[in-house]
Amino acid sequence: MSEAKFLKNYDKTIFDSPIFTVDSVLFTCHDDRLRVLLVKRANHPDQNHWGLPGGFIDLSKDNTLEDAVIRILQEKTGIEPPYIEQLECRGNAQRDKRGWSVTACYTALIAYQDCSTHIDTVSDAQWHSIDDLETLDIAFDHKALIEYSRERLKQKALYSIVPAFALPKAFTLPELQRVHELVIGKPIQKSSFRRRIDQAELLIDTGKKHAGGKRQAVLYTMKEAAGGFRFVRNLEQ
Repeated sequence: MSEAKFLKNYDKTIFDSPIFTVDSVLFTCHDDRLRVLLVKRANHPDQNHWGLPGGFIDLSKDNTLEDAVIRILQEKTGIEPPYIEQLECRGNAQRDKRGWSVTACYTALIAYQDCSTHIDTVSDAQWHSIDDLETLDIAFDHKALIEYSRERLKQKALYSIVPAFALPKAFTLPELQRVHELVIGKPIQKSSFRRRIDQAELLIDTGKKHAGGKRQAVLYTMKEAAGGFRFVRNLEQ
């Protein structure tokens, strides 16, 4: 039998398949707090619990896992997040009451200003402070996924400027430092932070300044390759 004939007659339903979804832990910063986007579930299981924006792969639209993640996040936020990264694949027979389940979970970052108007019109989606998760009923194992994603992002904040993807395209150095502090969970020494950023040459001076205040701060944007840069030493060292 040729391979072409085998594939033509292959029955993919012969073997049991687990429930397979993609989920995203989407972070932003707003009102001086690190926030995660959660969606209230309309259906069972875990109806009316808060969960990560996610869903099933659309075989007619999604050629890759990343396609599915971006499509779902666009539906919820109105735009494509500037940063996504696969966090992990997690699967077992306990995480979903419907049966054996696997999720390909991603971490994503987006500026609050870029999507707030759209999210305000989506009745089931809200930004929640990371500090308030203990007060919420969260579906499946999504709380553990959020905690793991936060820890991964914290580590990245120590050796890169990846948290800048949660800021508008143009931002000030105080804003960049503050988003790092919110992710890391403690203050950073200002002069050390500025020195590390200057030495790495990761930013472009826009020639514009932040409107408001007596001392207007310079607005910067990231260089194209800045997101992949690693500091030689962690910021807190």
